[in-house]
Amino acid sequence: MEQNATEIMLTLGLGGQMVGTAYQTDPVLPELKEAYARVPVLAKQYPGREALLSSRPDFVYSMRASAYAPEAAGPRDGLAKLGVPAYLSSNDCEDPALIPPSAEIEALYTEIEEIARIFGVQDRGQTVVAELRRRLEEAKRSAPANLDASVMWYYSGTKTPIIAGDTGLPGTFSELLKVRNAFADISRQWAEGSWEEIATRDPDVIVLADLTRGGDGDSAQAKKDFLRNDPVASQLTAVKENRFIVVPASSLDPSIRSVSAIEQVGQGLARLYG
Repeated sequence: MEQNATEIMLTLGLGGQMVGTAYQTDPVLPELKEAYARVPVLAKQYPGREALLSSRPDFVYSMRASAYAPEAAGPRDGLAKLGVPAYLSSNDCEDPALIPPSAEIEALYTEIEEIARIFGVQDRGQTVVAELRRRLEEAKRSAPANLDASVMWYYSGTKTPIIAGDTGLPGTFSELLKVRNAFADISRQWAEGSWEEIATRDPDVIVLADLTRGGDGDSAQAKKDFLRNDPVASQLTAVKENRFIVVPASSLDPSIRSVSAIEQVGQGLARLYG
């Protein structure tokens, strides 16, 4: 029911068991493009419940609670009553009290292994997770040692920028790479920021999420253009020093791409600081 879940399914070799997908947000990973093309697209964004059920699924999977909104597939308990169990990532549970206090990579590994077990491909799940663990260990060592740098994780928006707090994956990434999240005091995954407050904190590096949906300040280039021309933002140290690192937006939420974000940011920090 959205791209991140779809890419986990395809990585596990489960394309042949998929009756549909929906809500593509980024270009498909190159290694999954051929398999992705064989899966029917139910809707450009989320299909409604009727459209979803017309594909006669035995199981529905999404990493985003928005897939189960009333205007989308509808609540999971309603699907269950129709005999269609629906899985949702712990990181975006409908009940905020059940969302873990921080987004951990281990939760992603657990999810991949759970989906693999549901579909009877446990060995494949273990292989995928083992490779992600190996890459993560290498990525953690890619950033310069003893780097005293603050990082702002900038998702979208120009007038009101959406930035990462401490409870989402960017907070975890910051810890793994031993840098400081400039907004670690915000106990939310993502929050609305202000350029005045950002200027006060003056981050050393800005990580730009690259979105392809076409909204205000979505693409990395749109963010750069704004930052370089806005009277306040253009005075930030990171902007004046051109300290930008670009990552796909989907990699900043739990997904098969998340380890690649740590790799890219670690390599970016090494490029910026030597």
